[in-house]
Amino acid sequence: MGRSVTVHYAAAGGGAGGFTPILMIALLFGVMYFMMIRPQQKRRREAESMQSALGPGDEVVTIGGLYGTVTGVEDDTVLLEVAPGVQERYARPAIARVVTRAELPSEPVTEDADTVKE
Repeated sequence: MGRSVTVHYAAAGGGAGGFTPILMIALLFGVMYFMMIRPQQKRRREAESMQSALGPGDEVVTIGGLYGTVTGVEDDTVLLEVAPGVQERYARPAIARVVTRAELPSEPVTEDADTVKE
């Protein structure tokens, strides 16, 4: 008479062993998105809005560290005055930040003769 051997398989992890690696990968991608991709997109949007709002009179710094004053703006280029009488043309993405914004001309204050107190 032969002996019969019975093999029992134990389920590791309570039956969810195939789902755990997929959950960990999804969690890893979620963390990567919120820690790296999303902040980079936000910085890129802020830089694009700053570069599109450039106007004459703004003092800016280029990505190379050159300070200049915006004298002209075209579609994709900016004309900077880097020294008195010296102008150079740069691509808009080369502008790293705006140091000071040009003051917008304010409306002249007119005083009405009836409102002036003597």
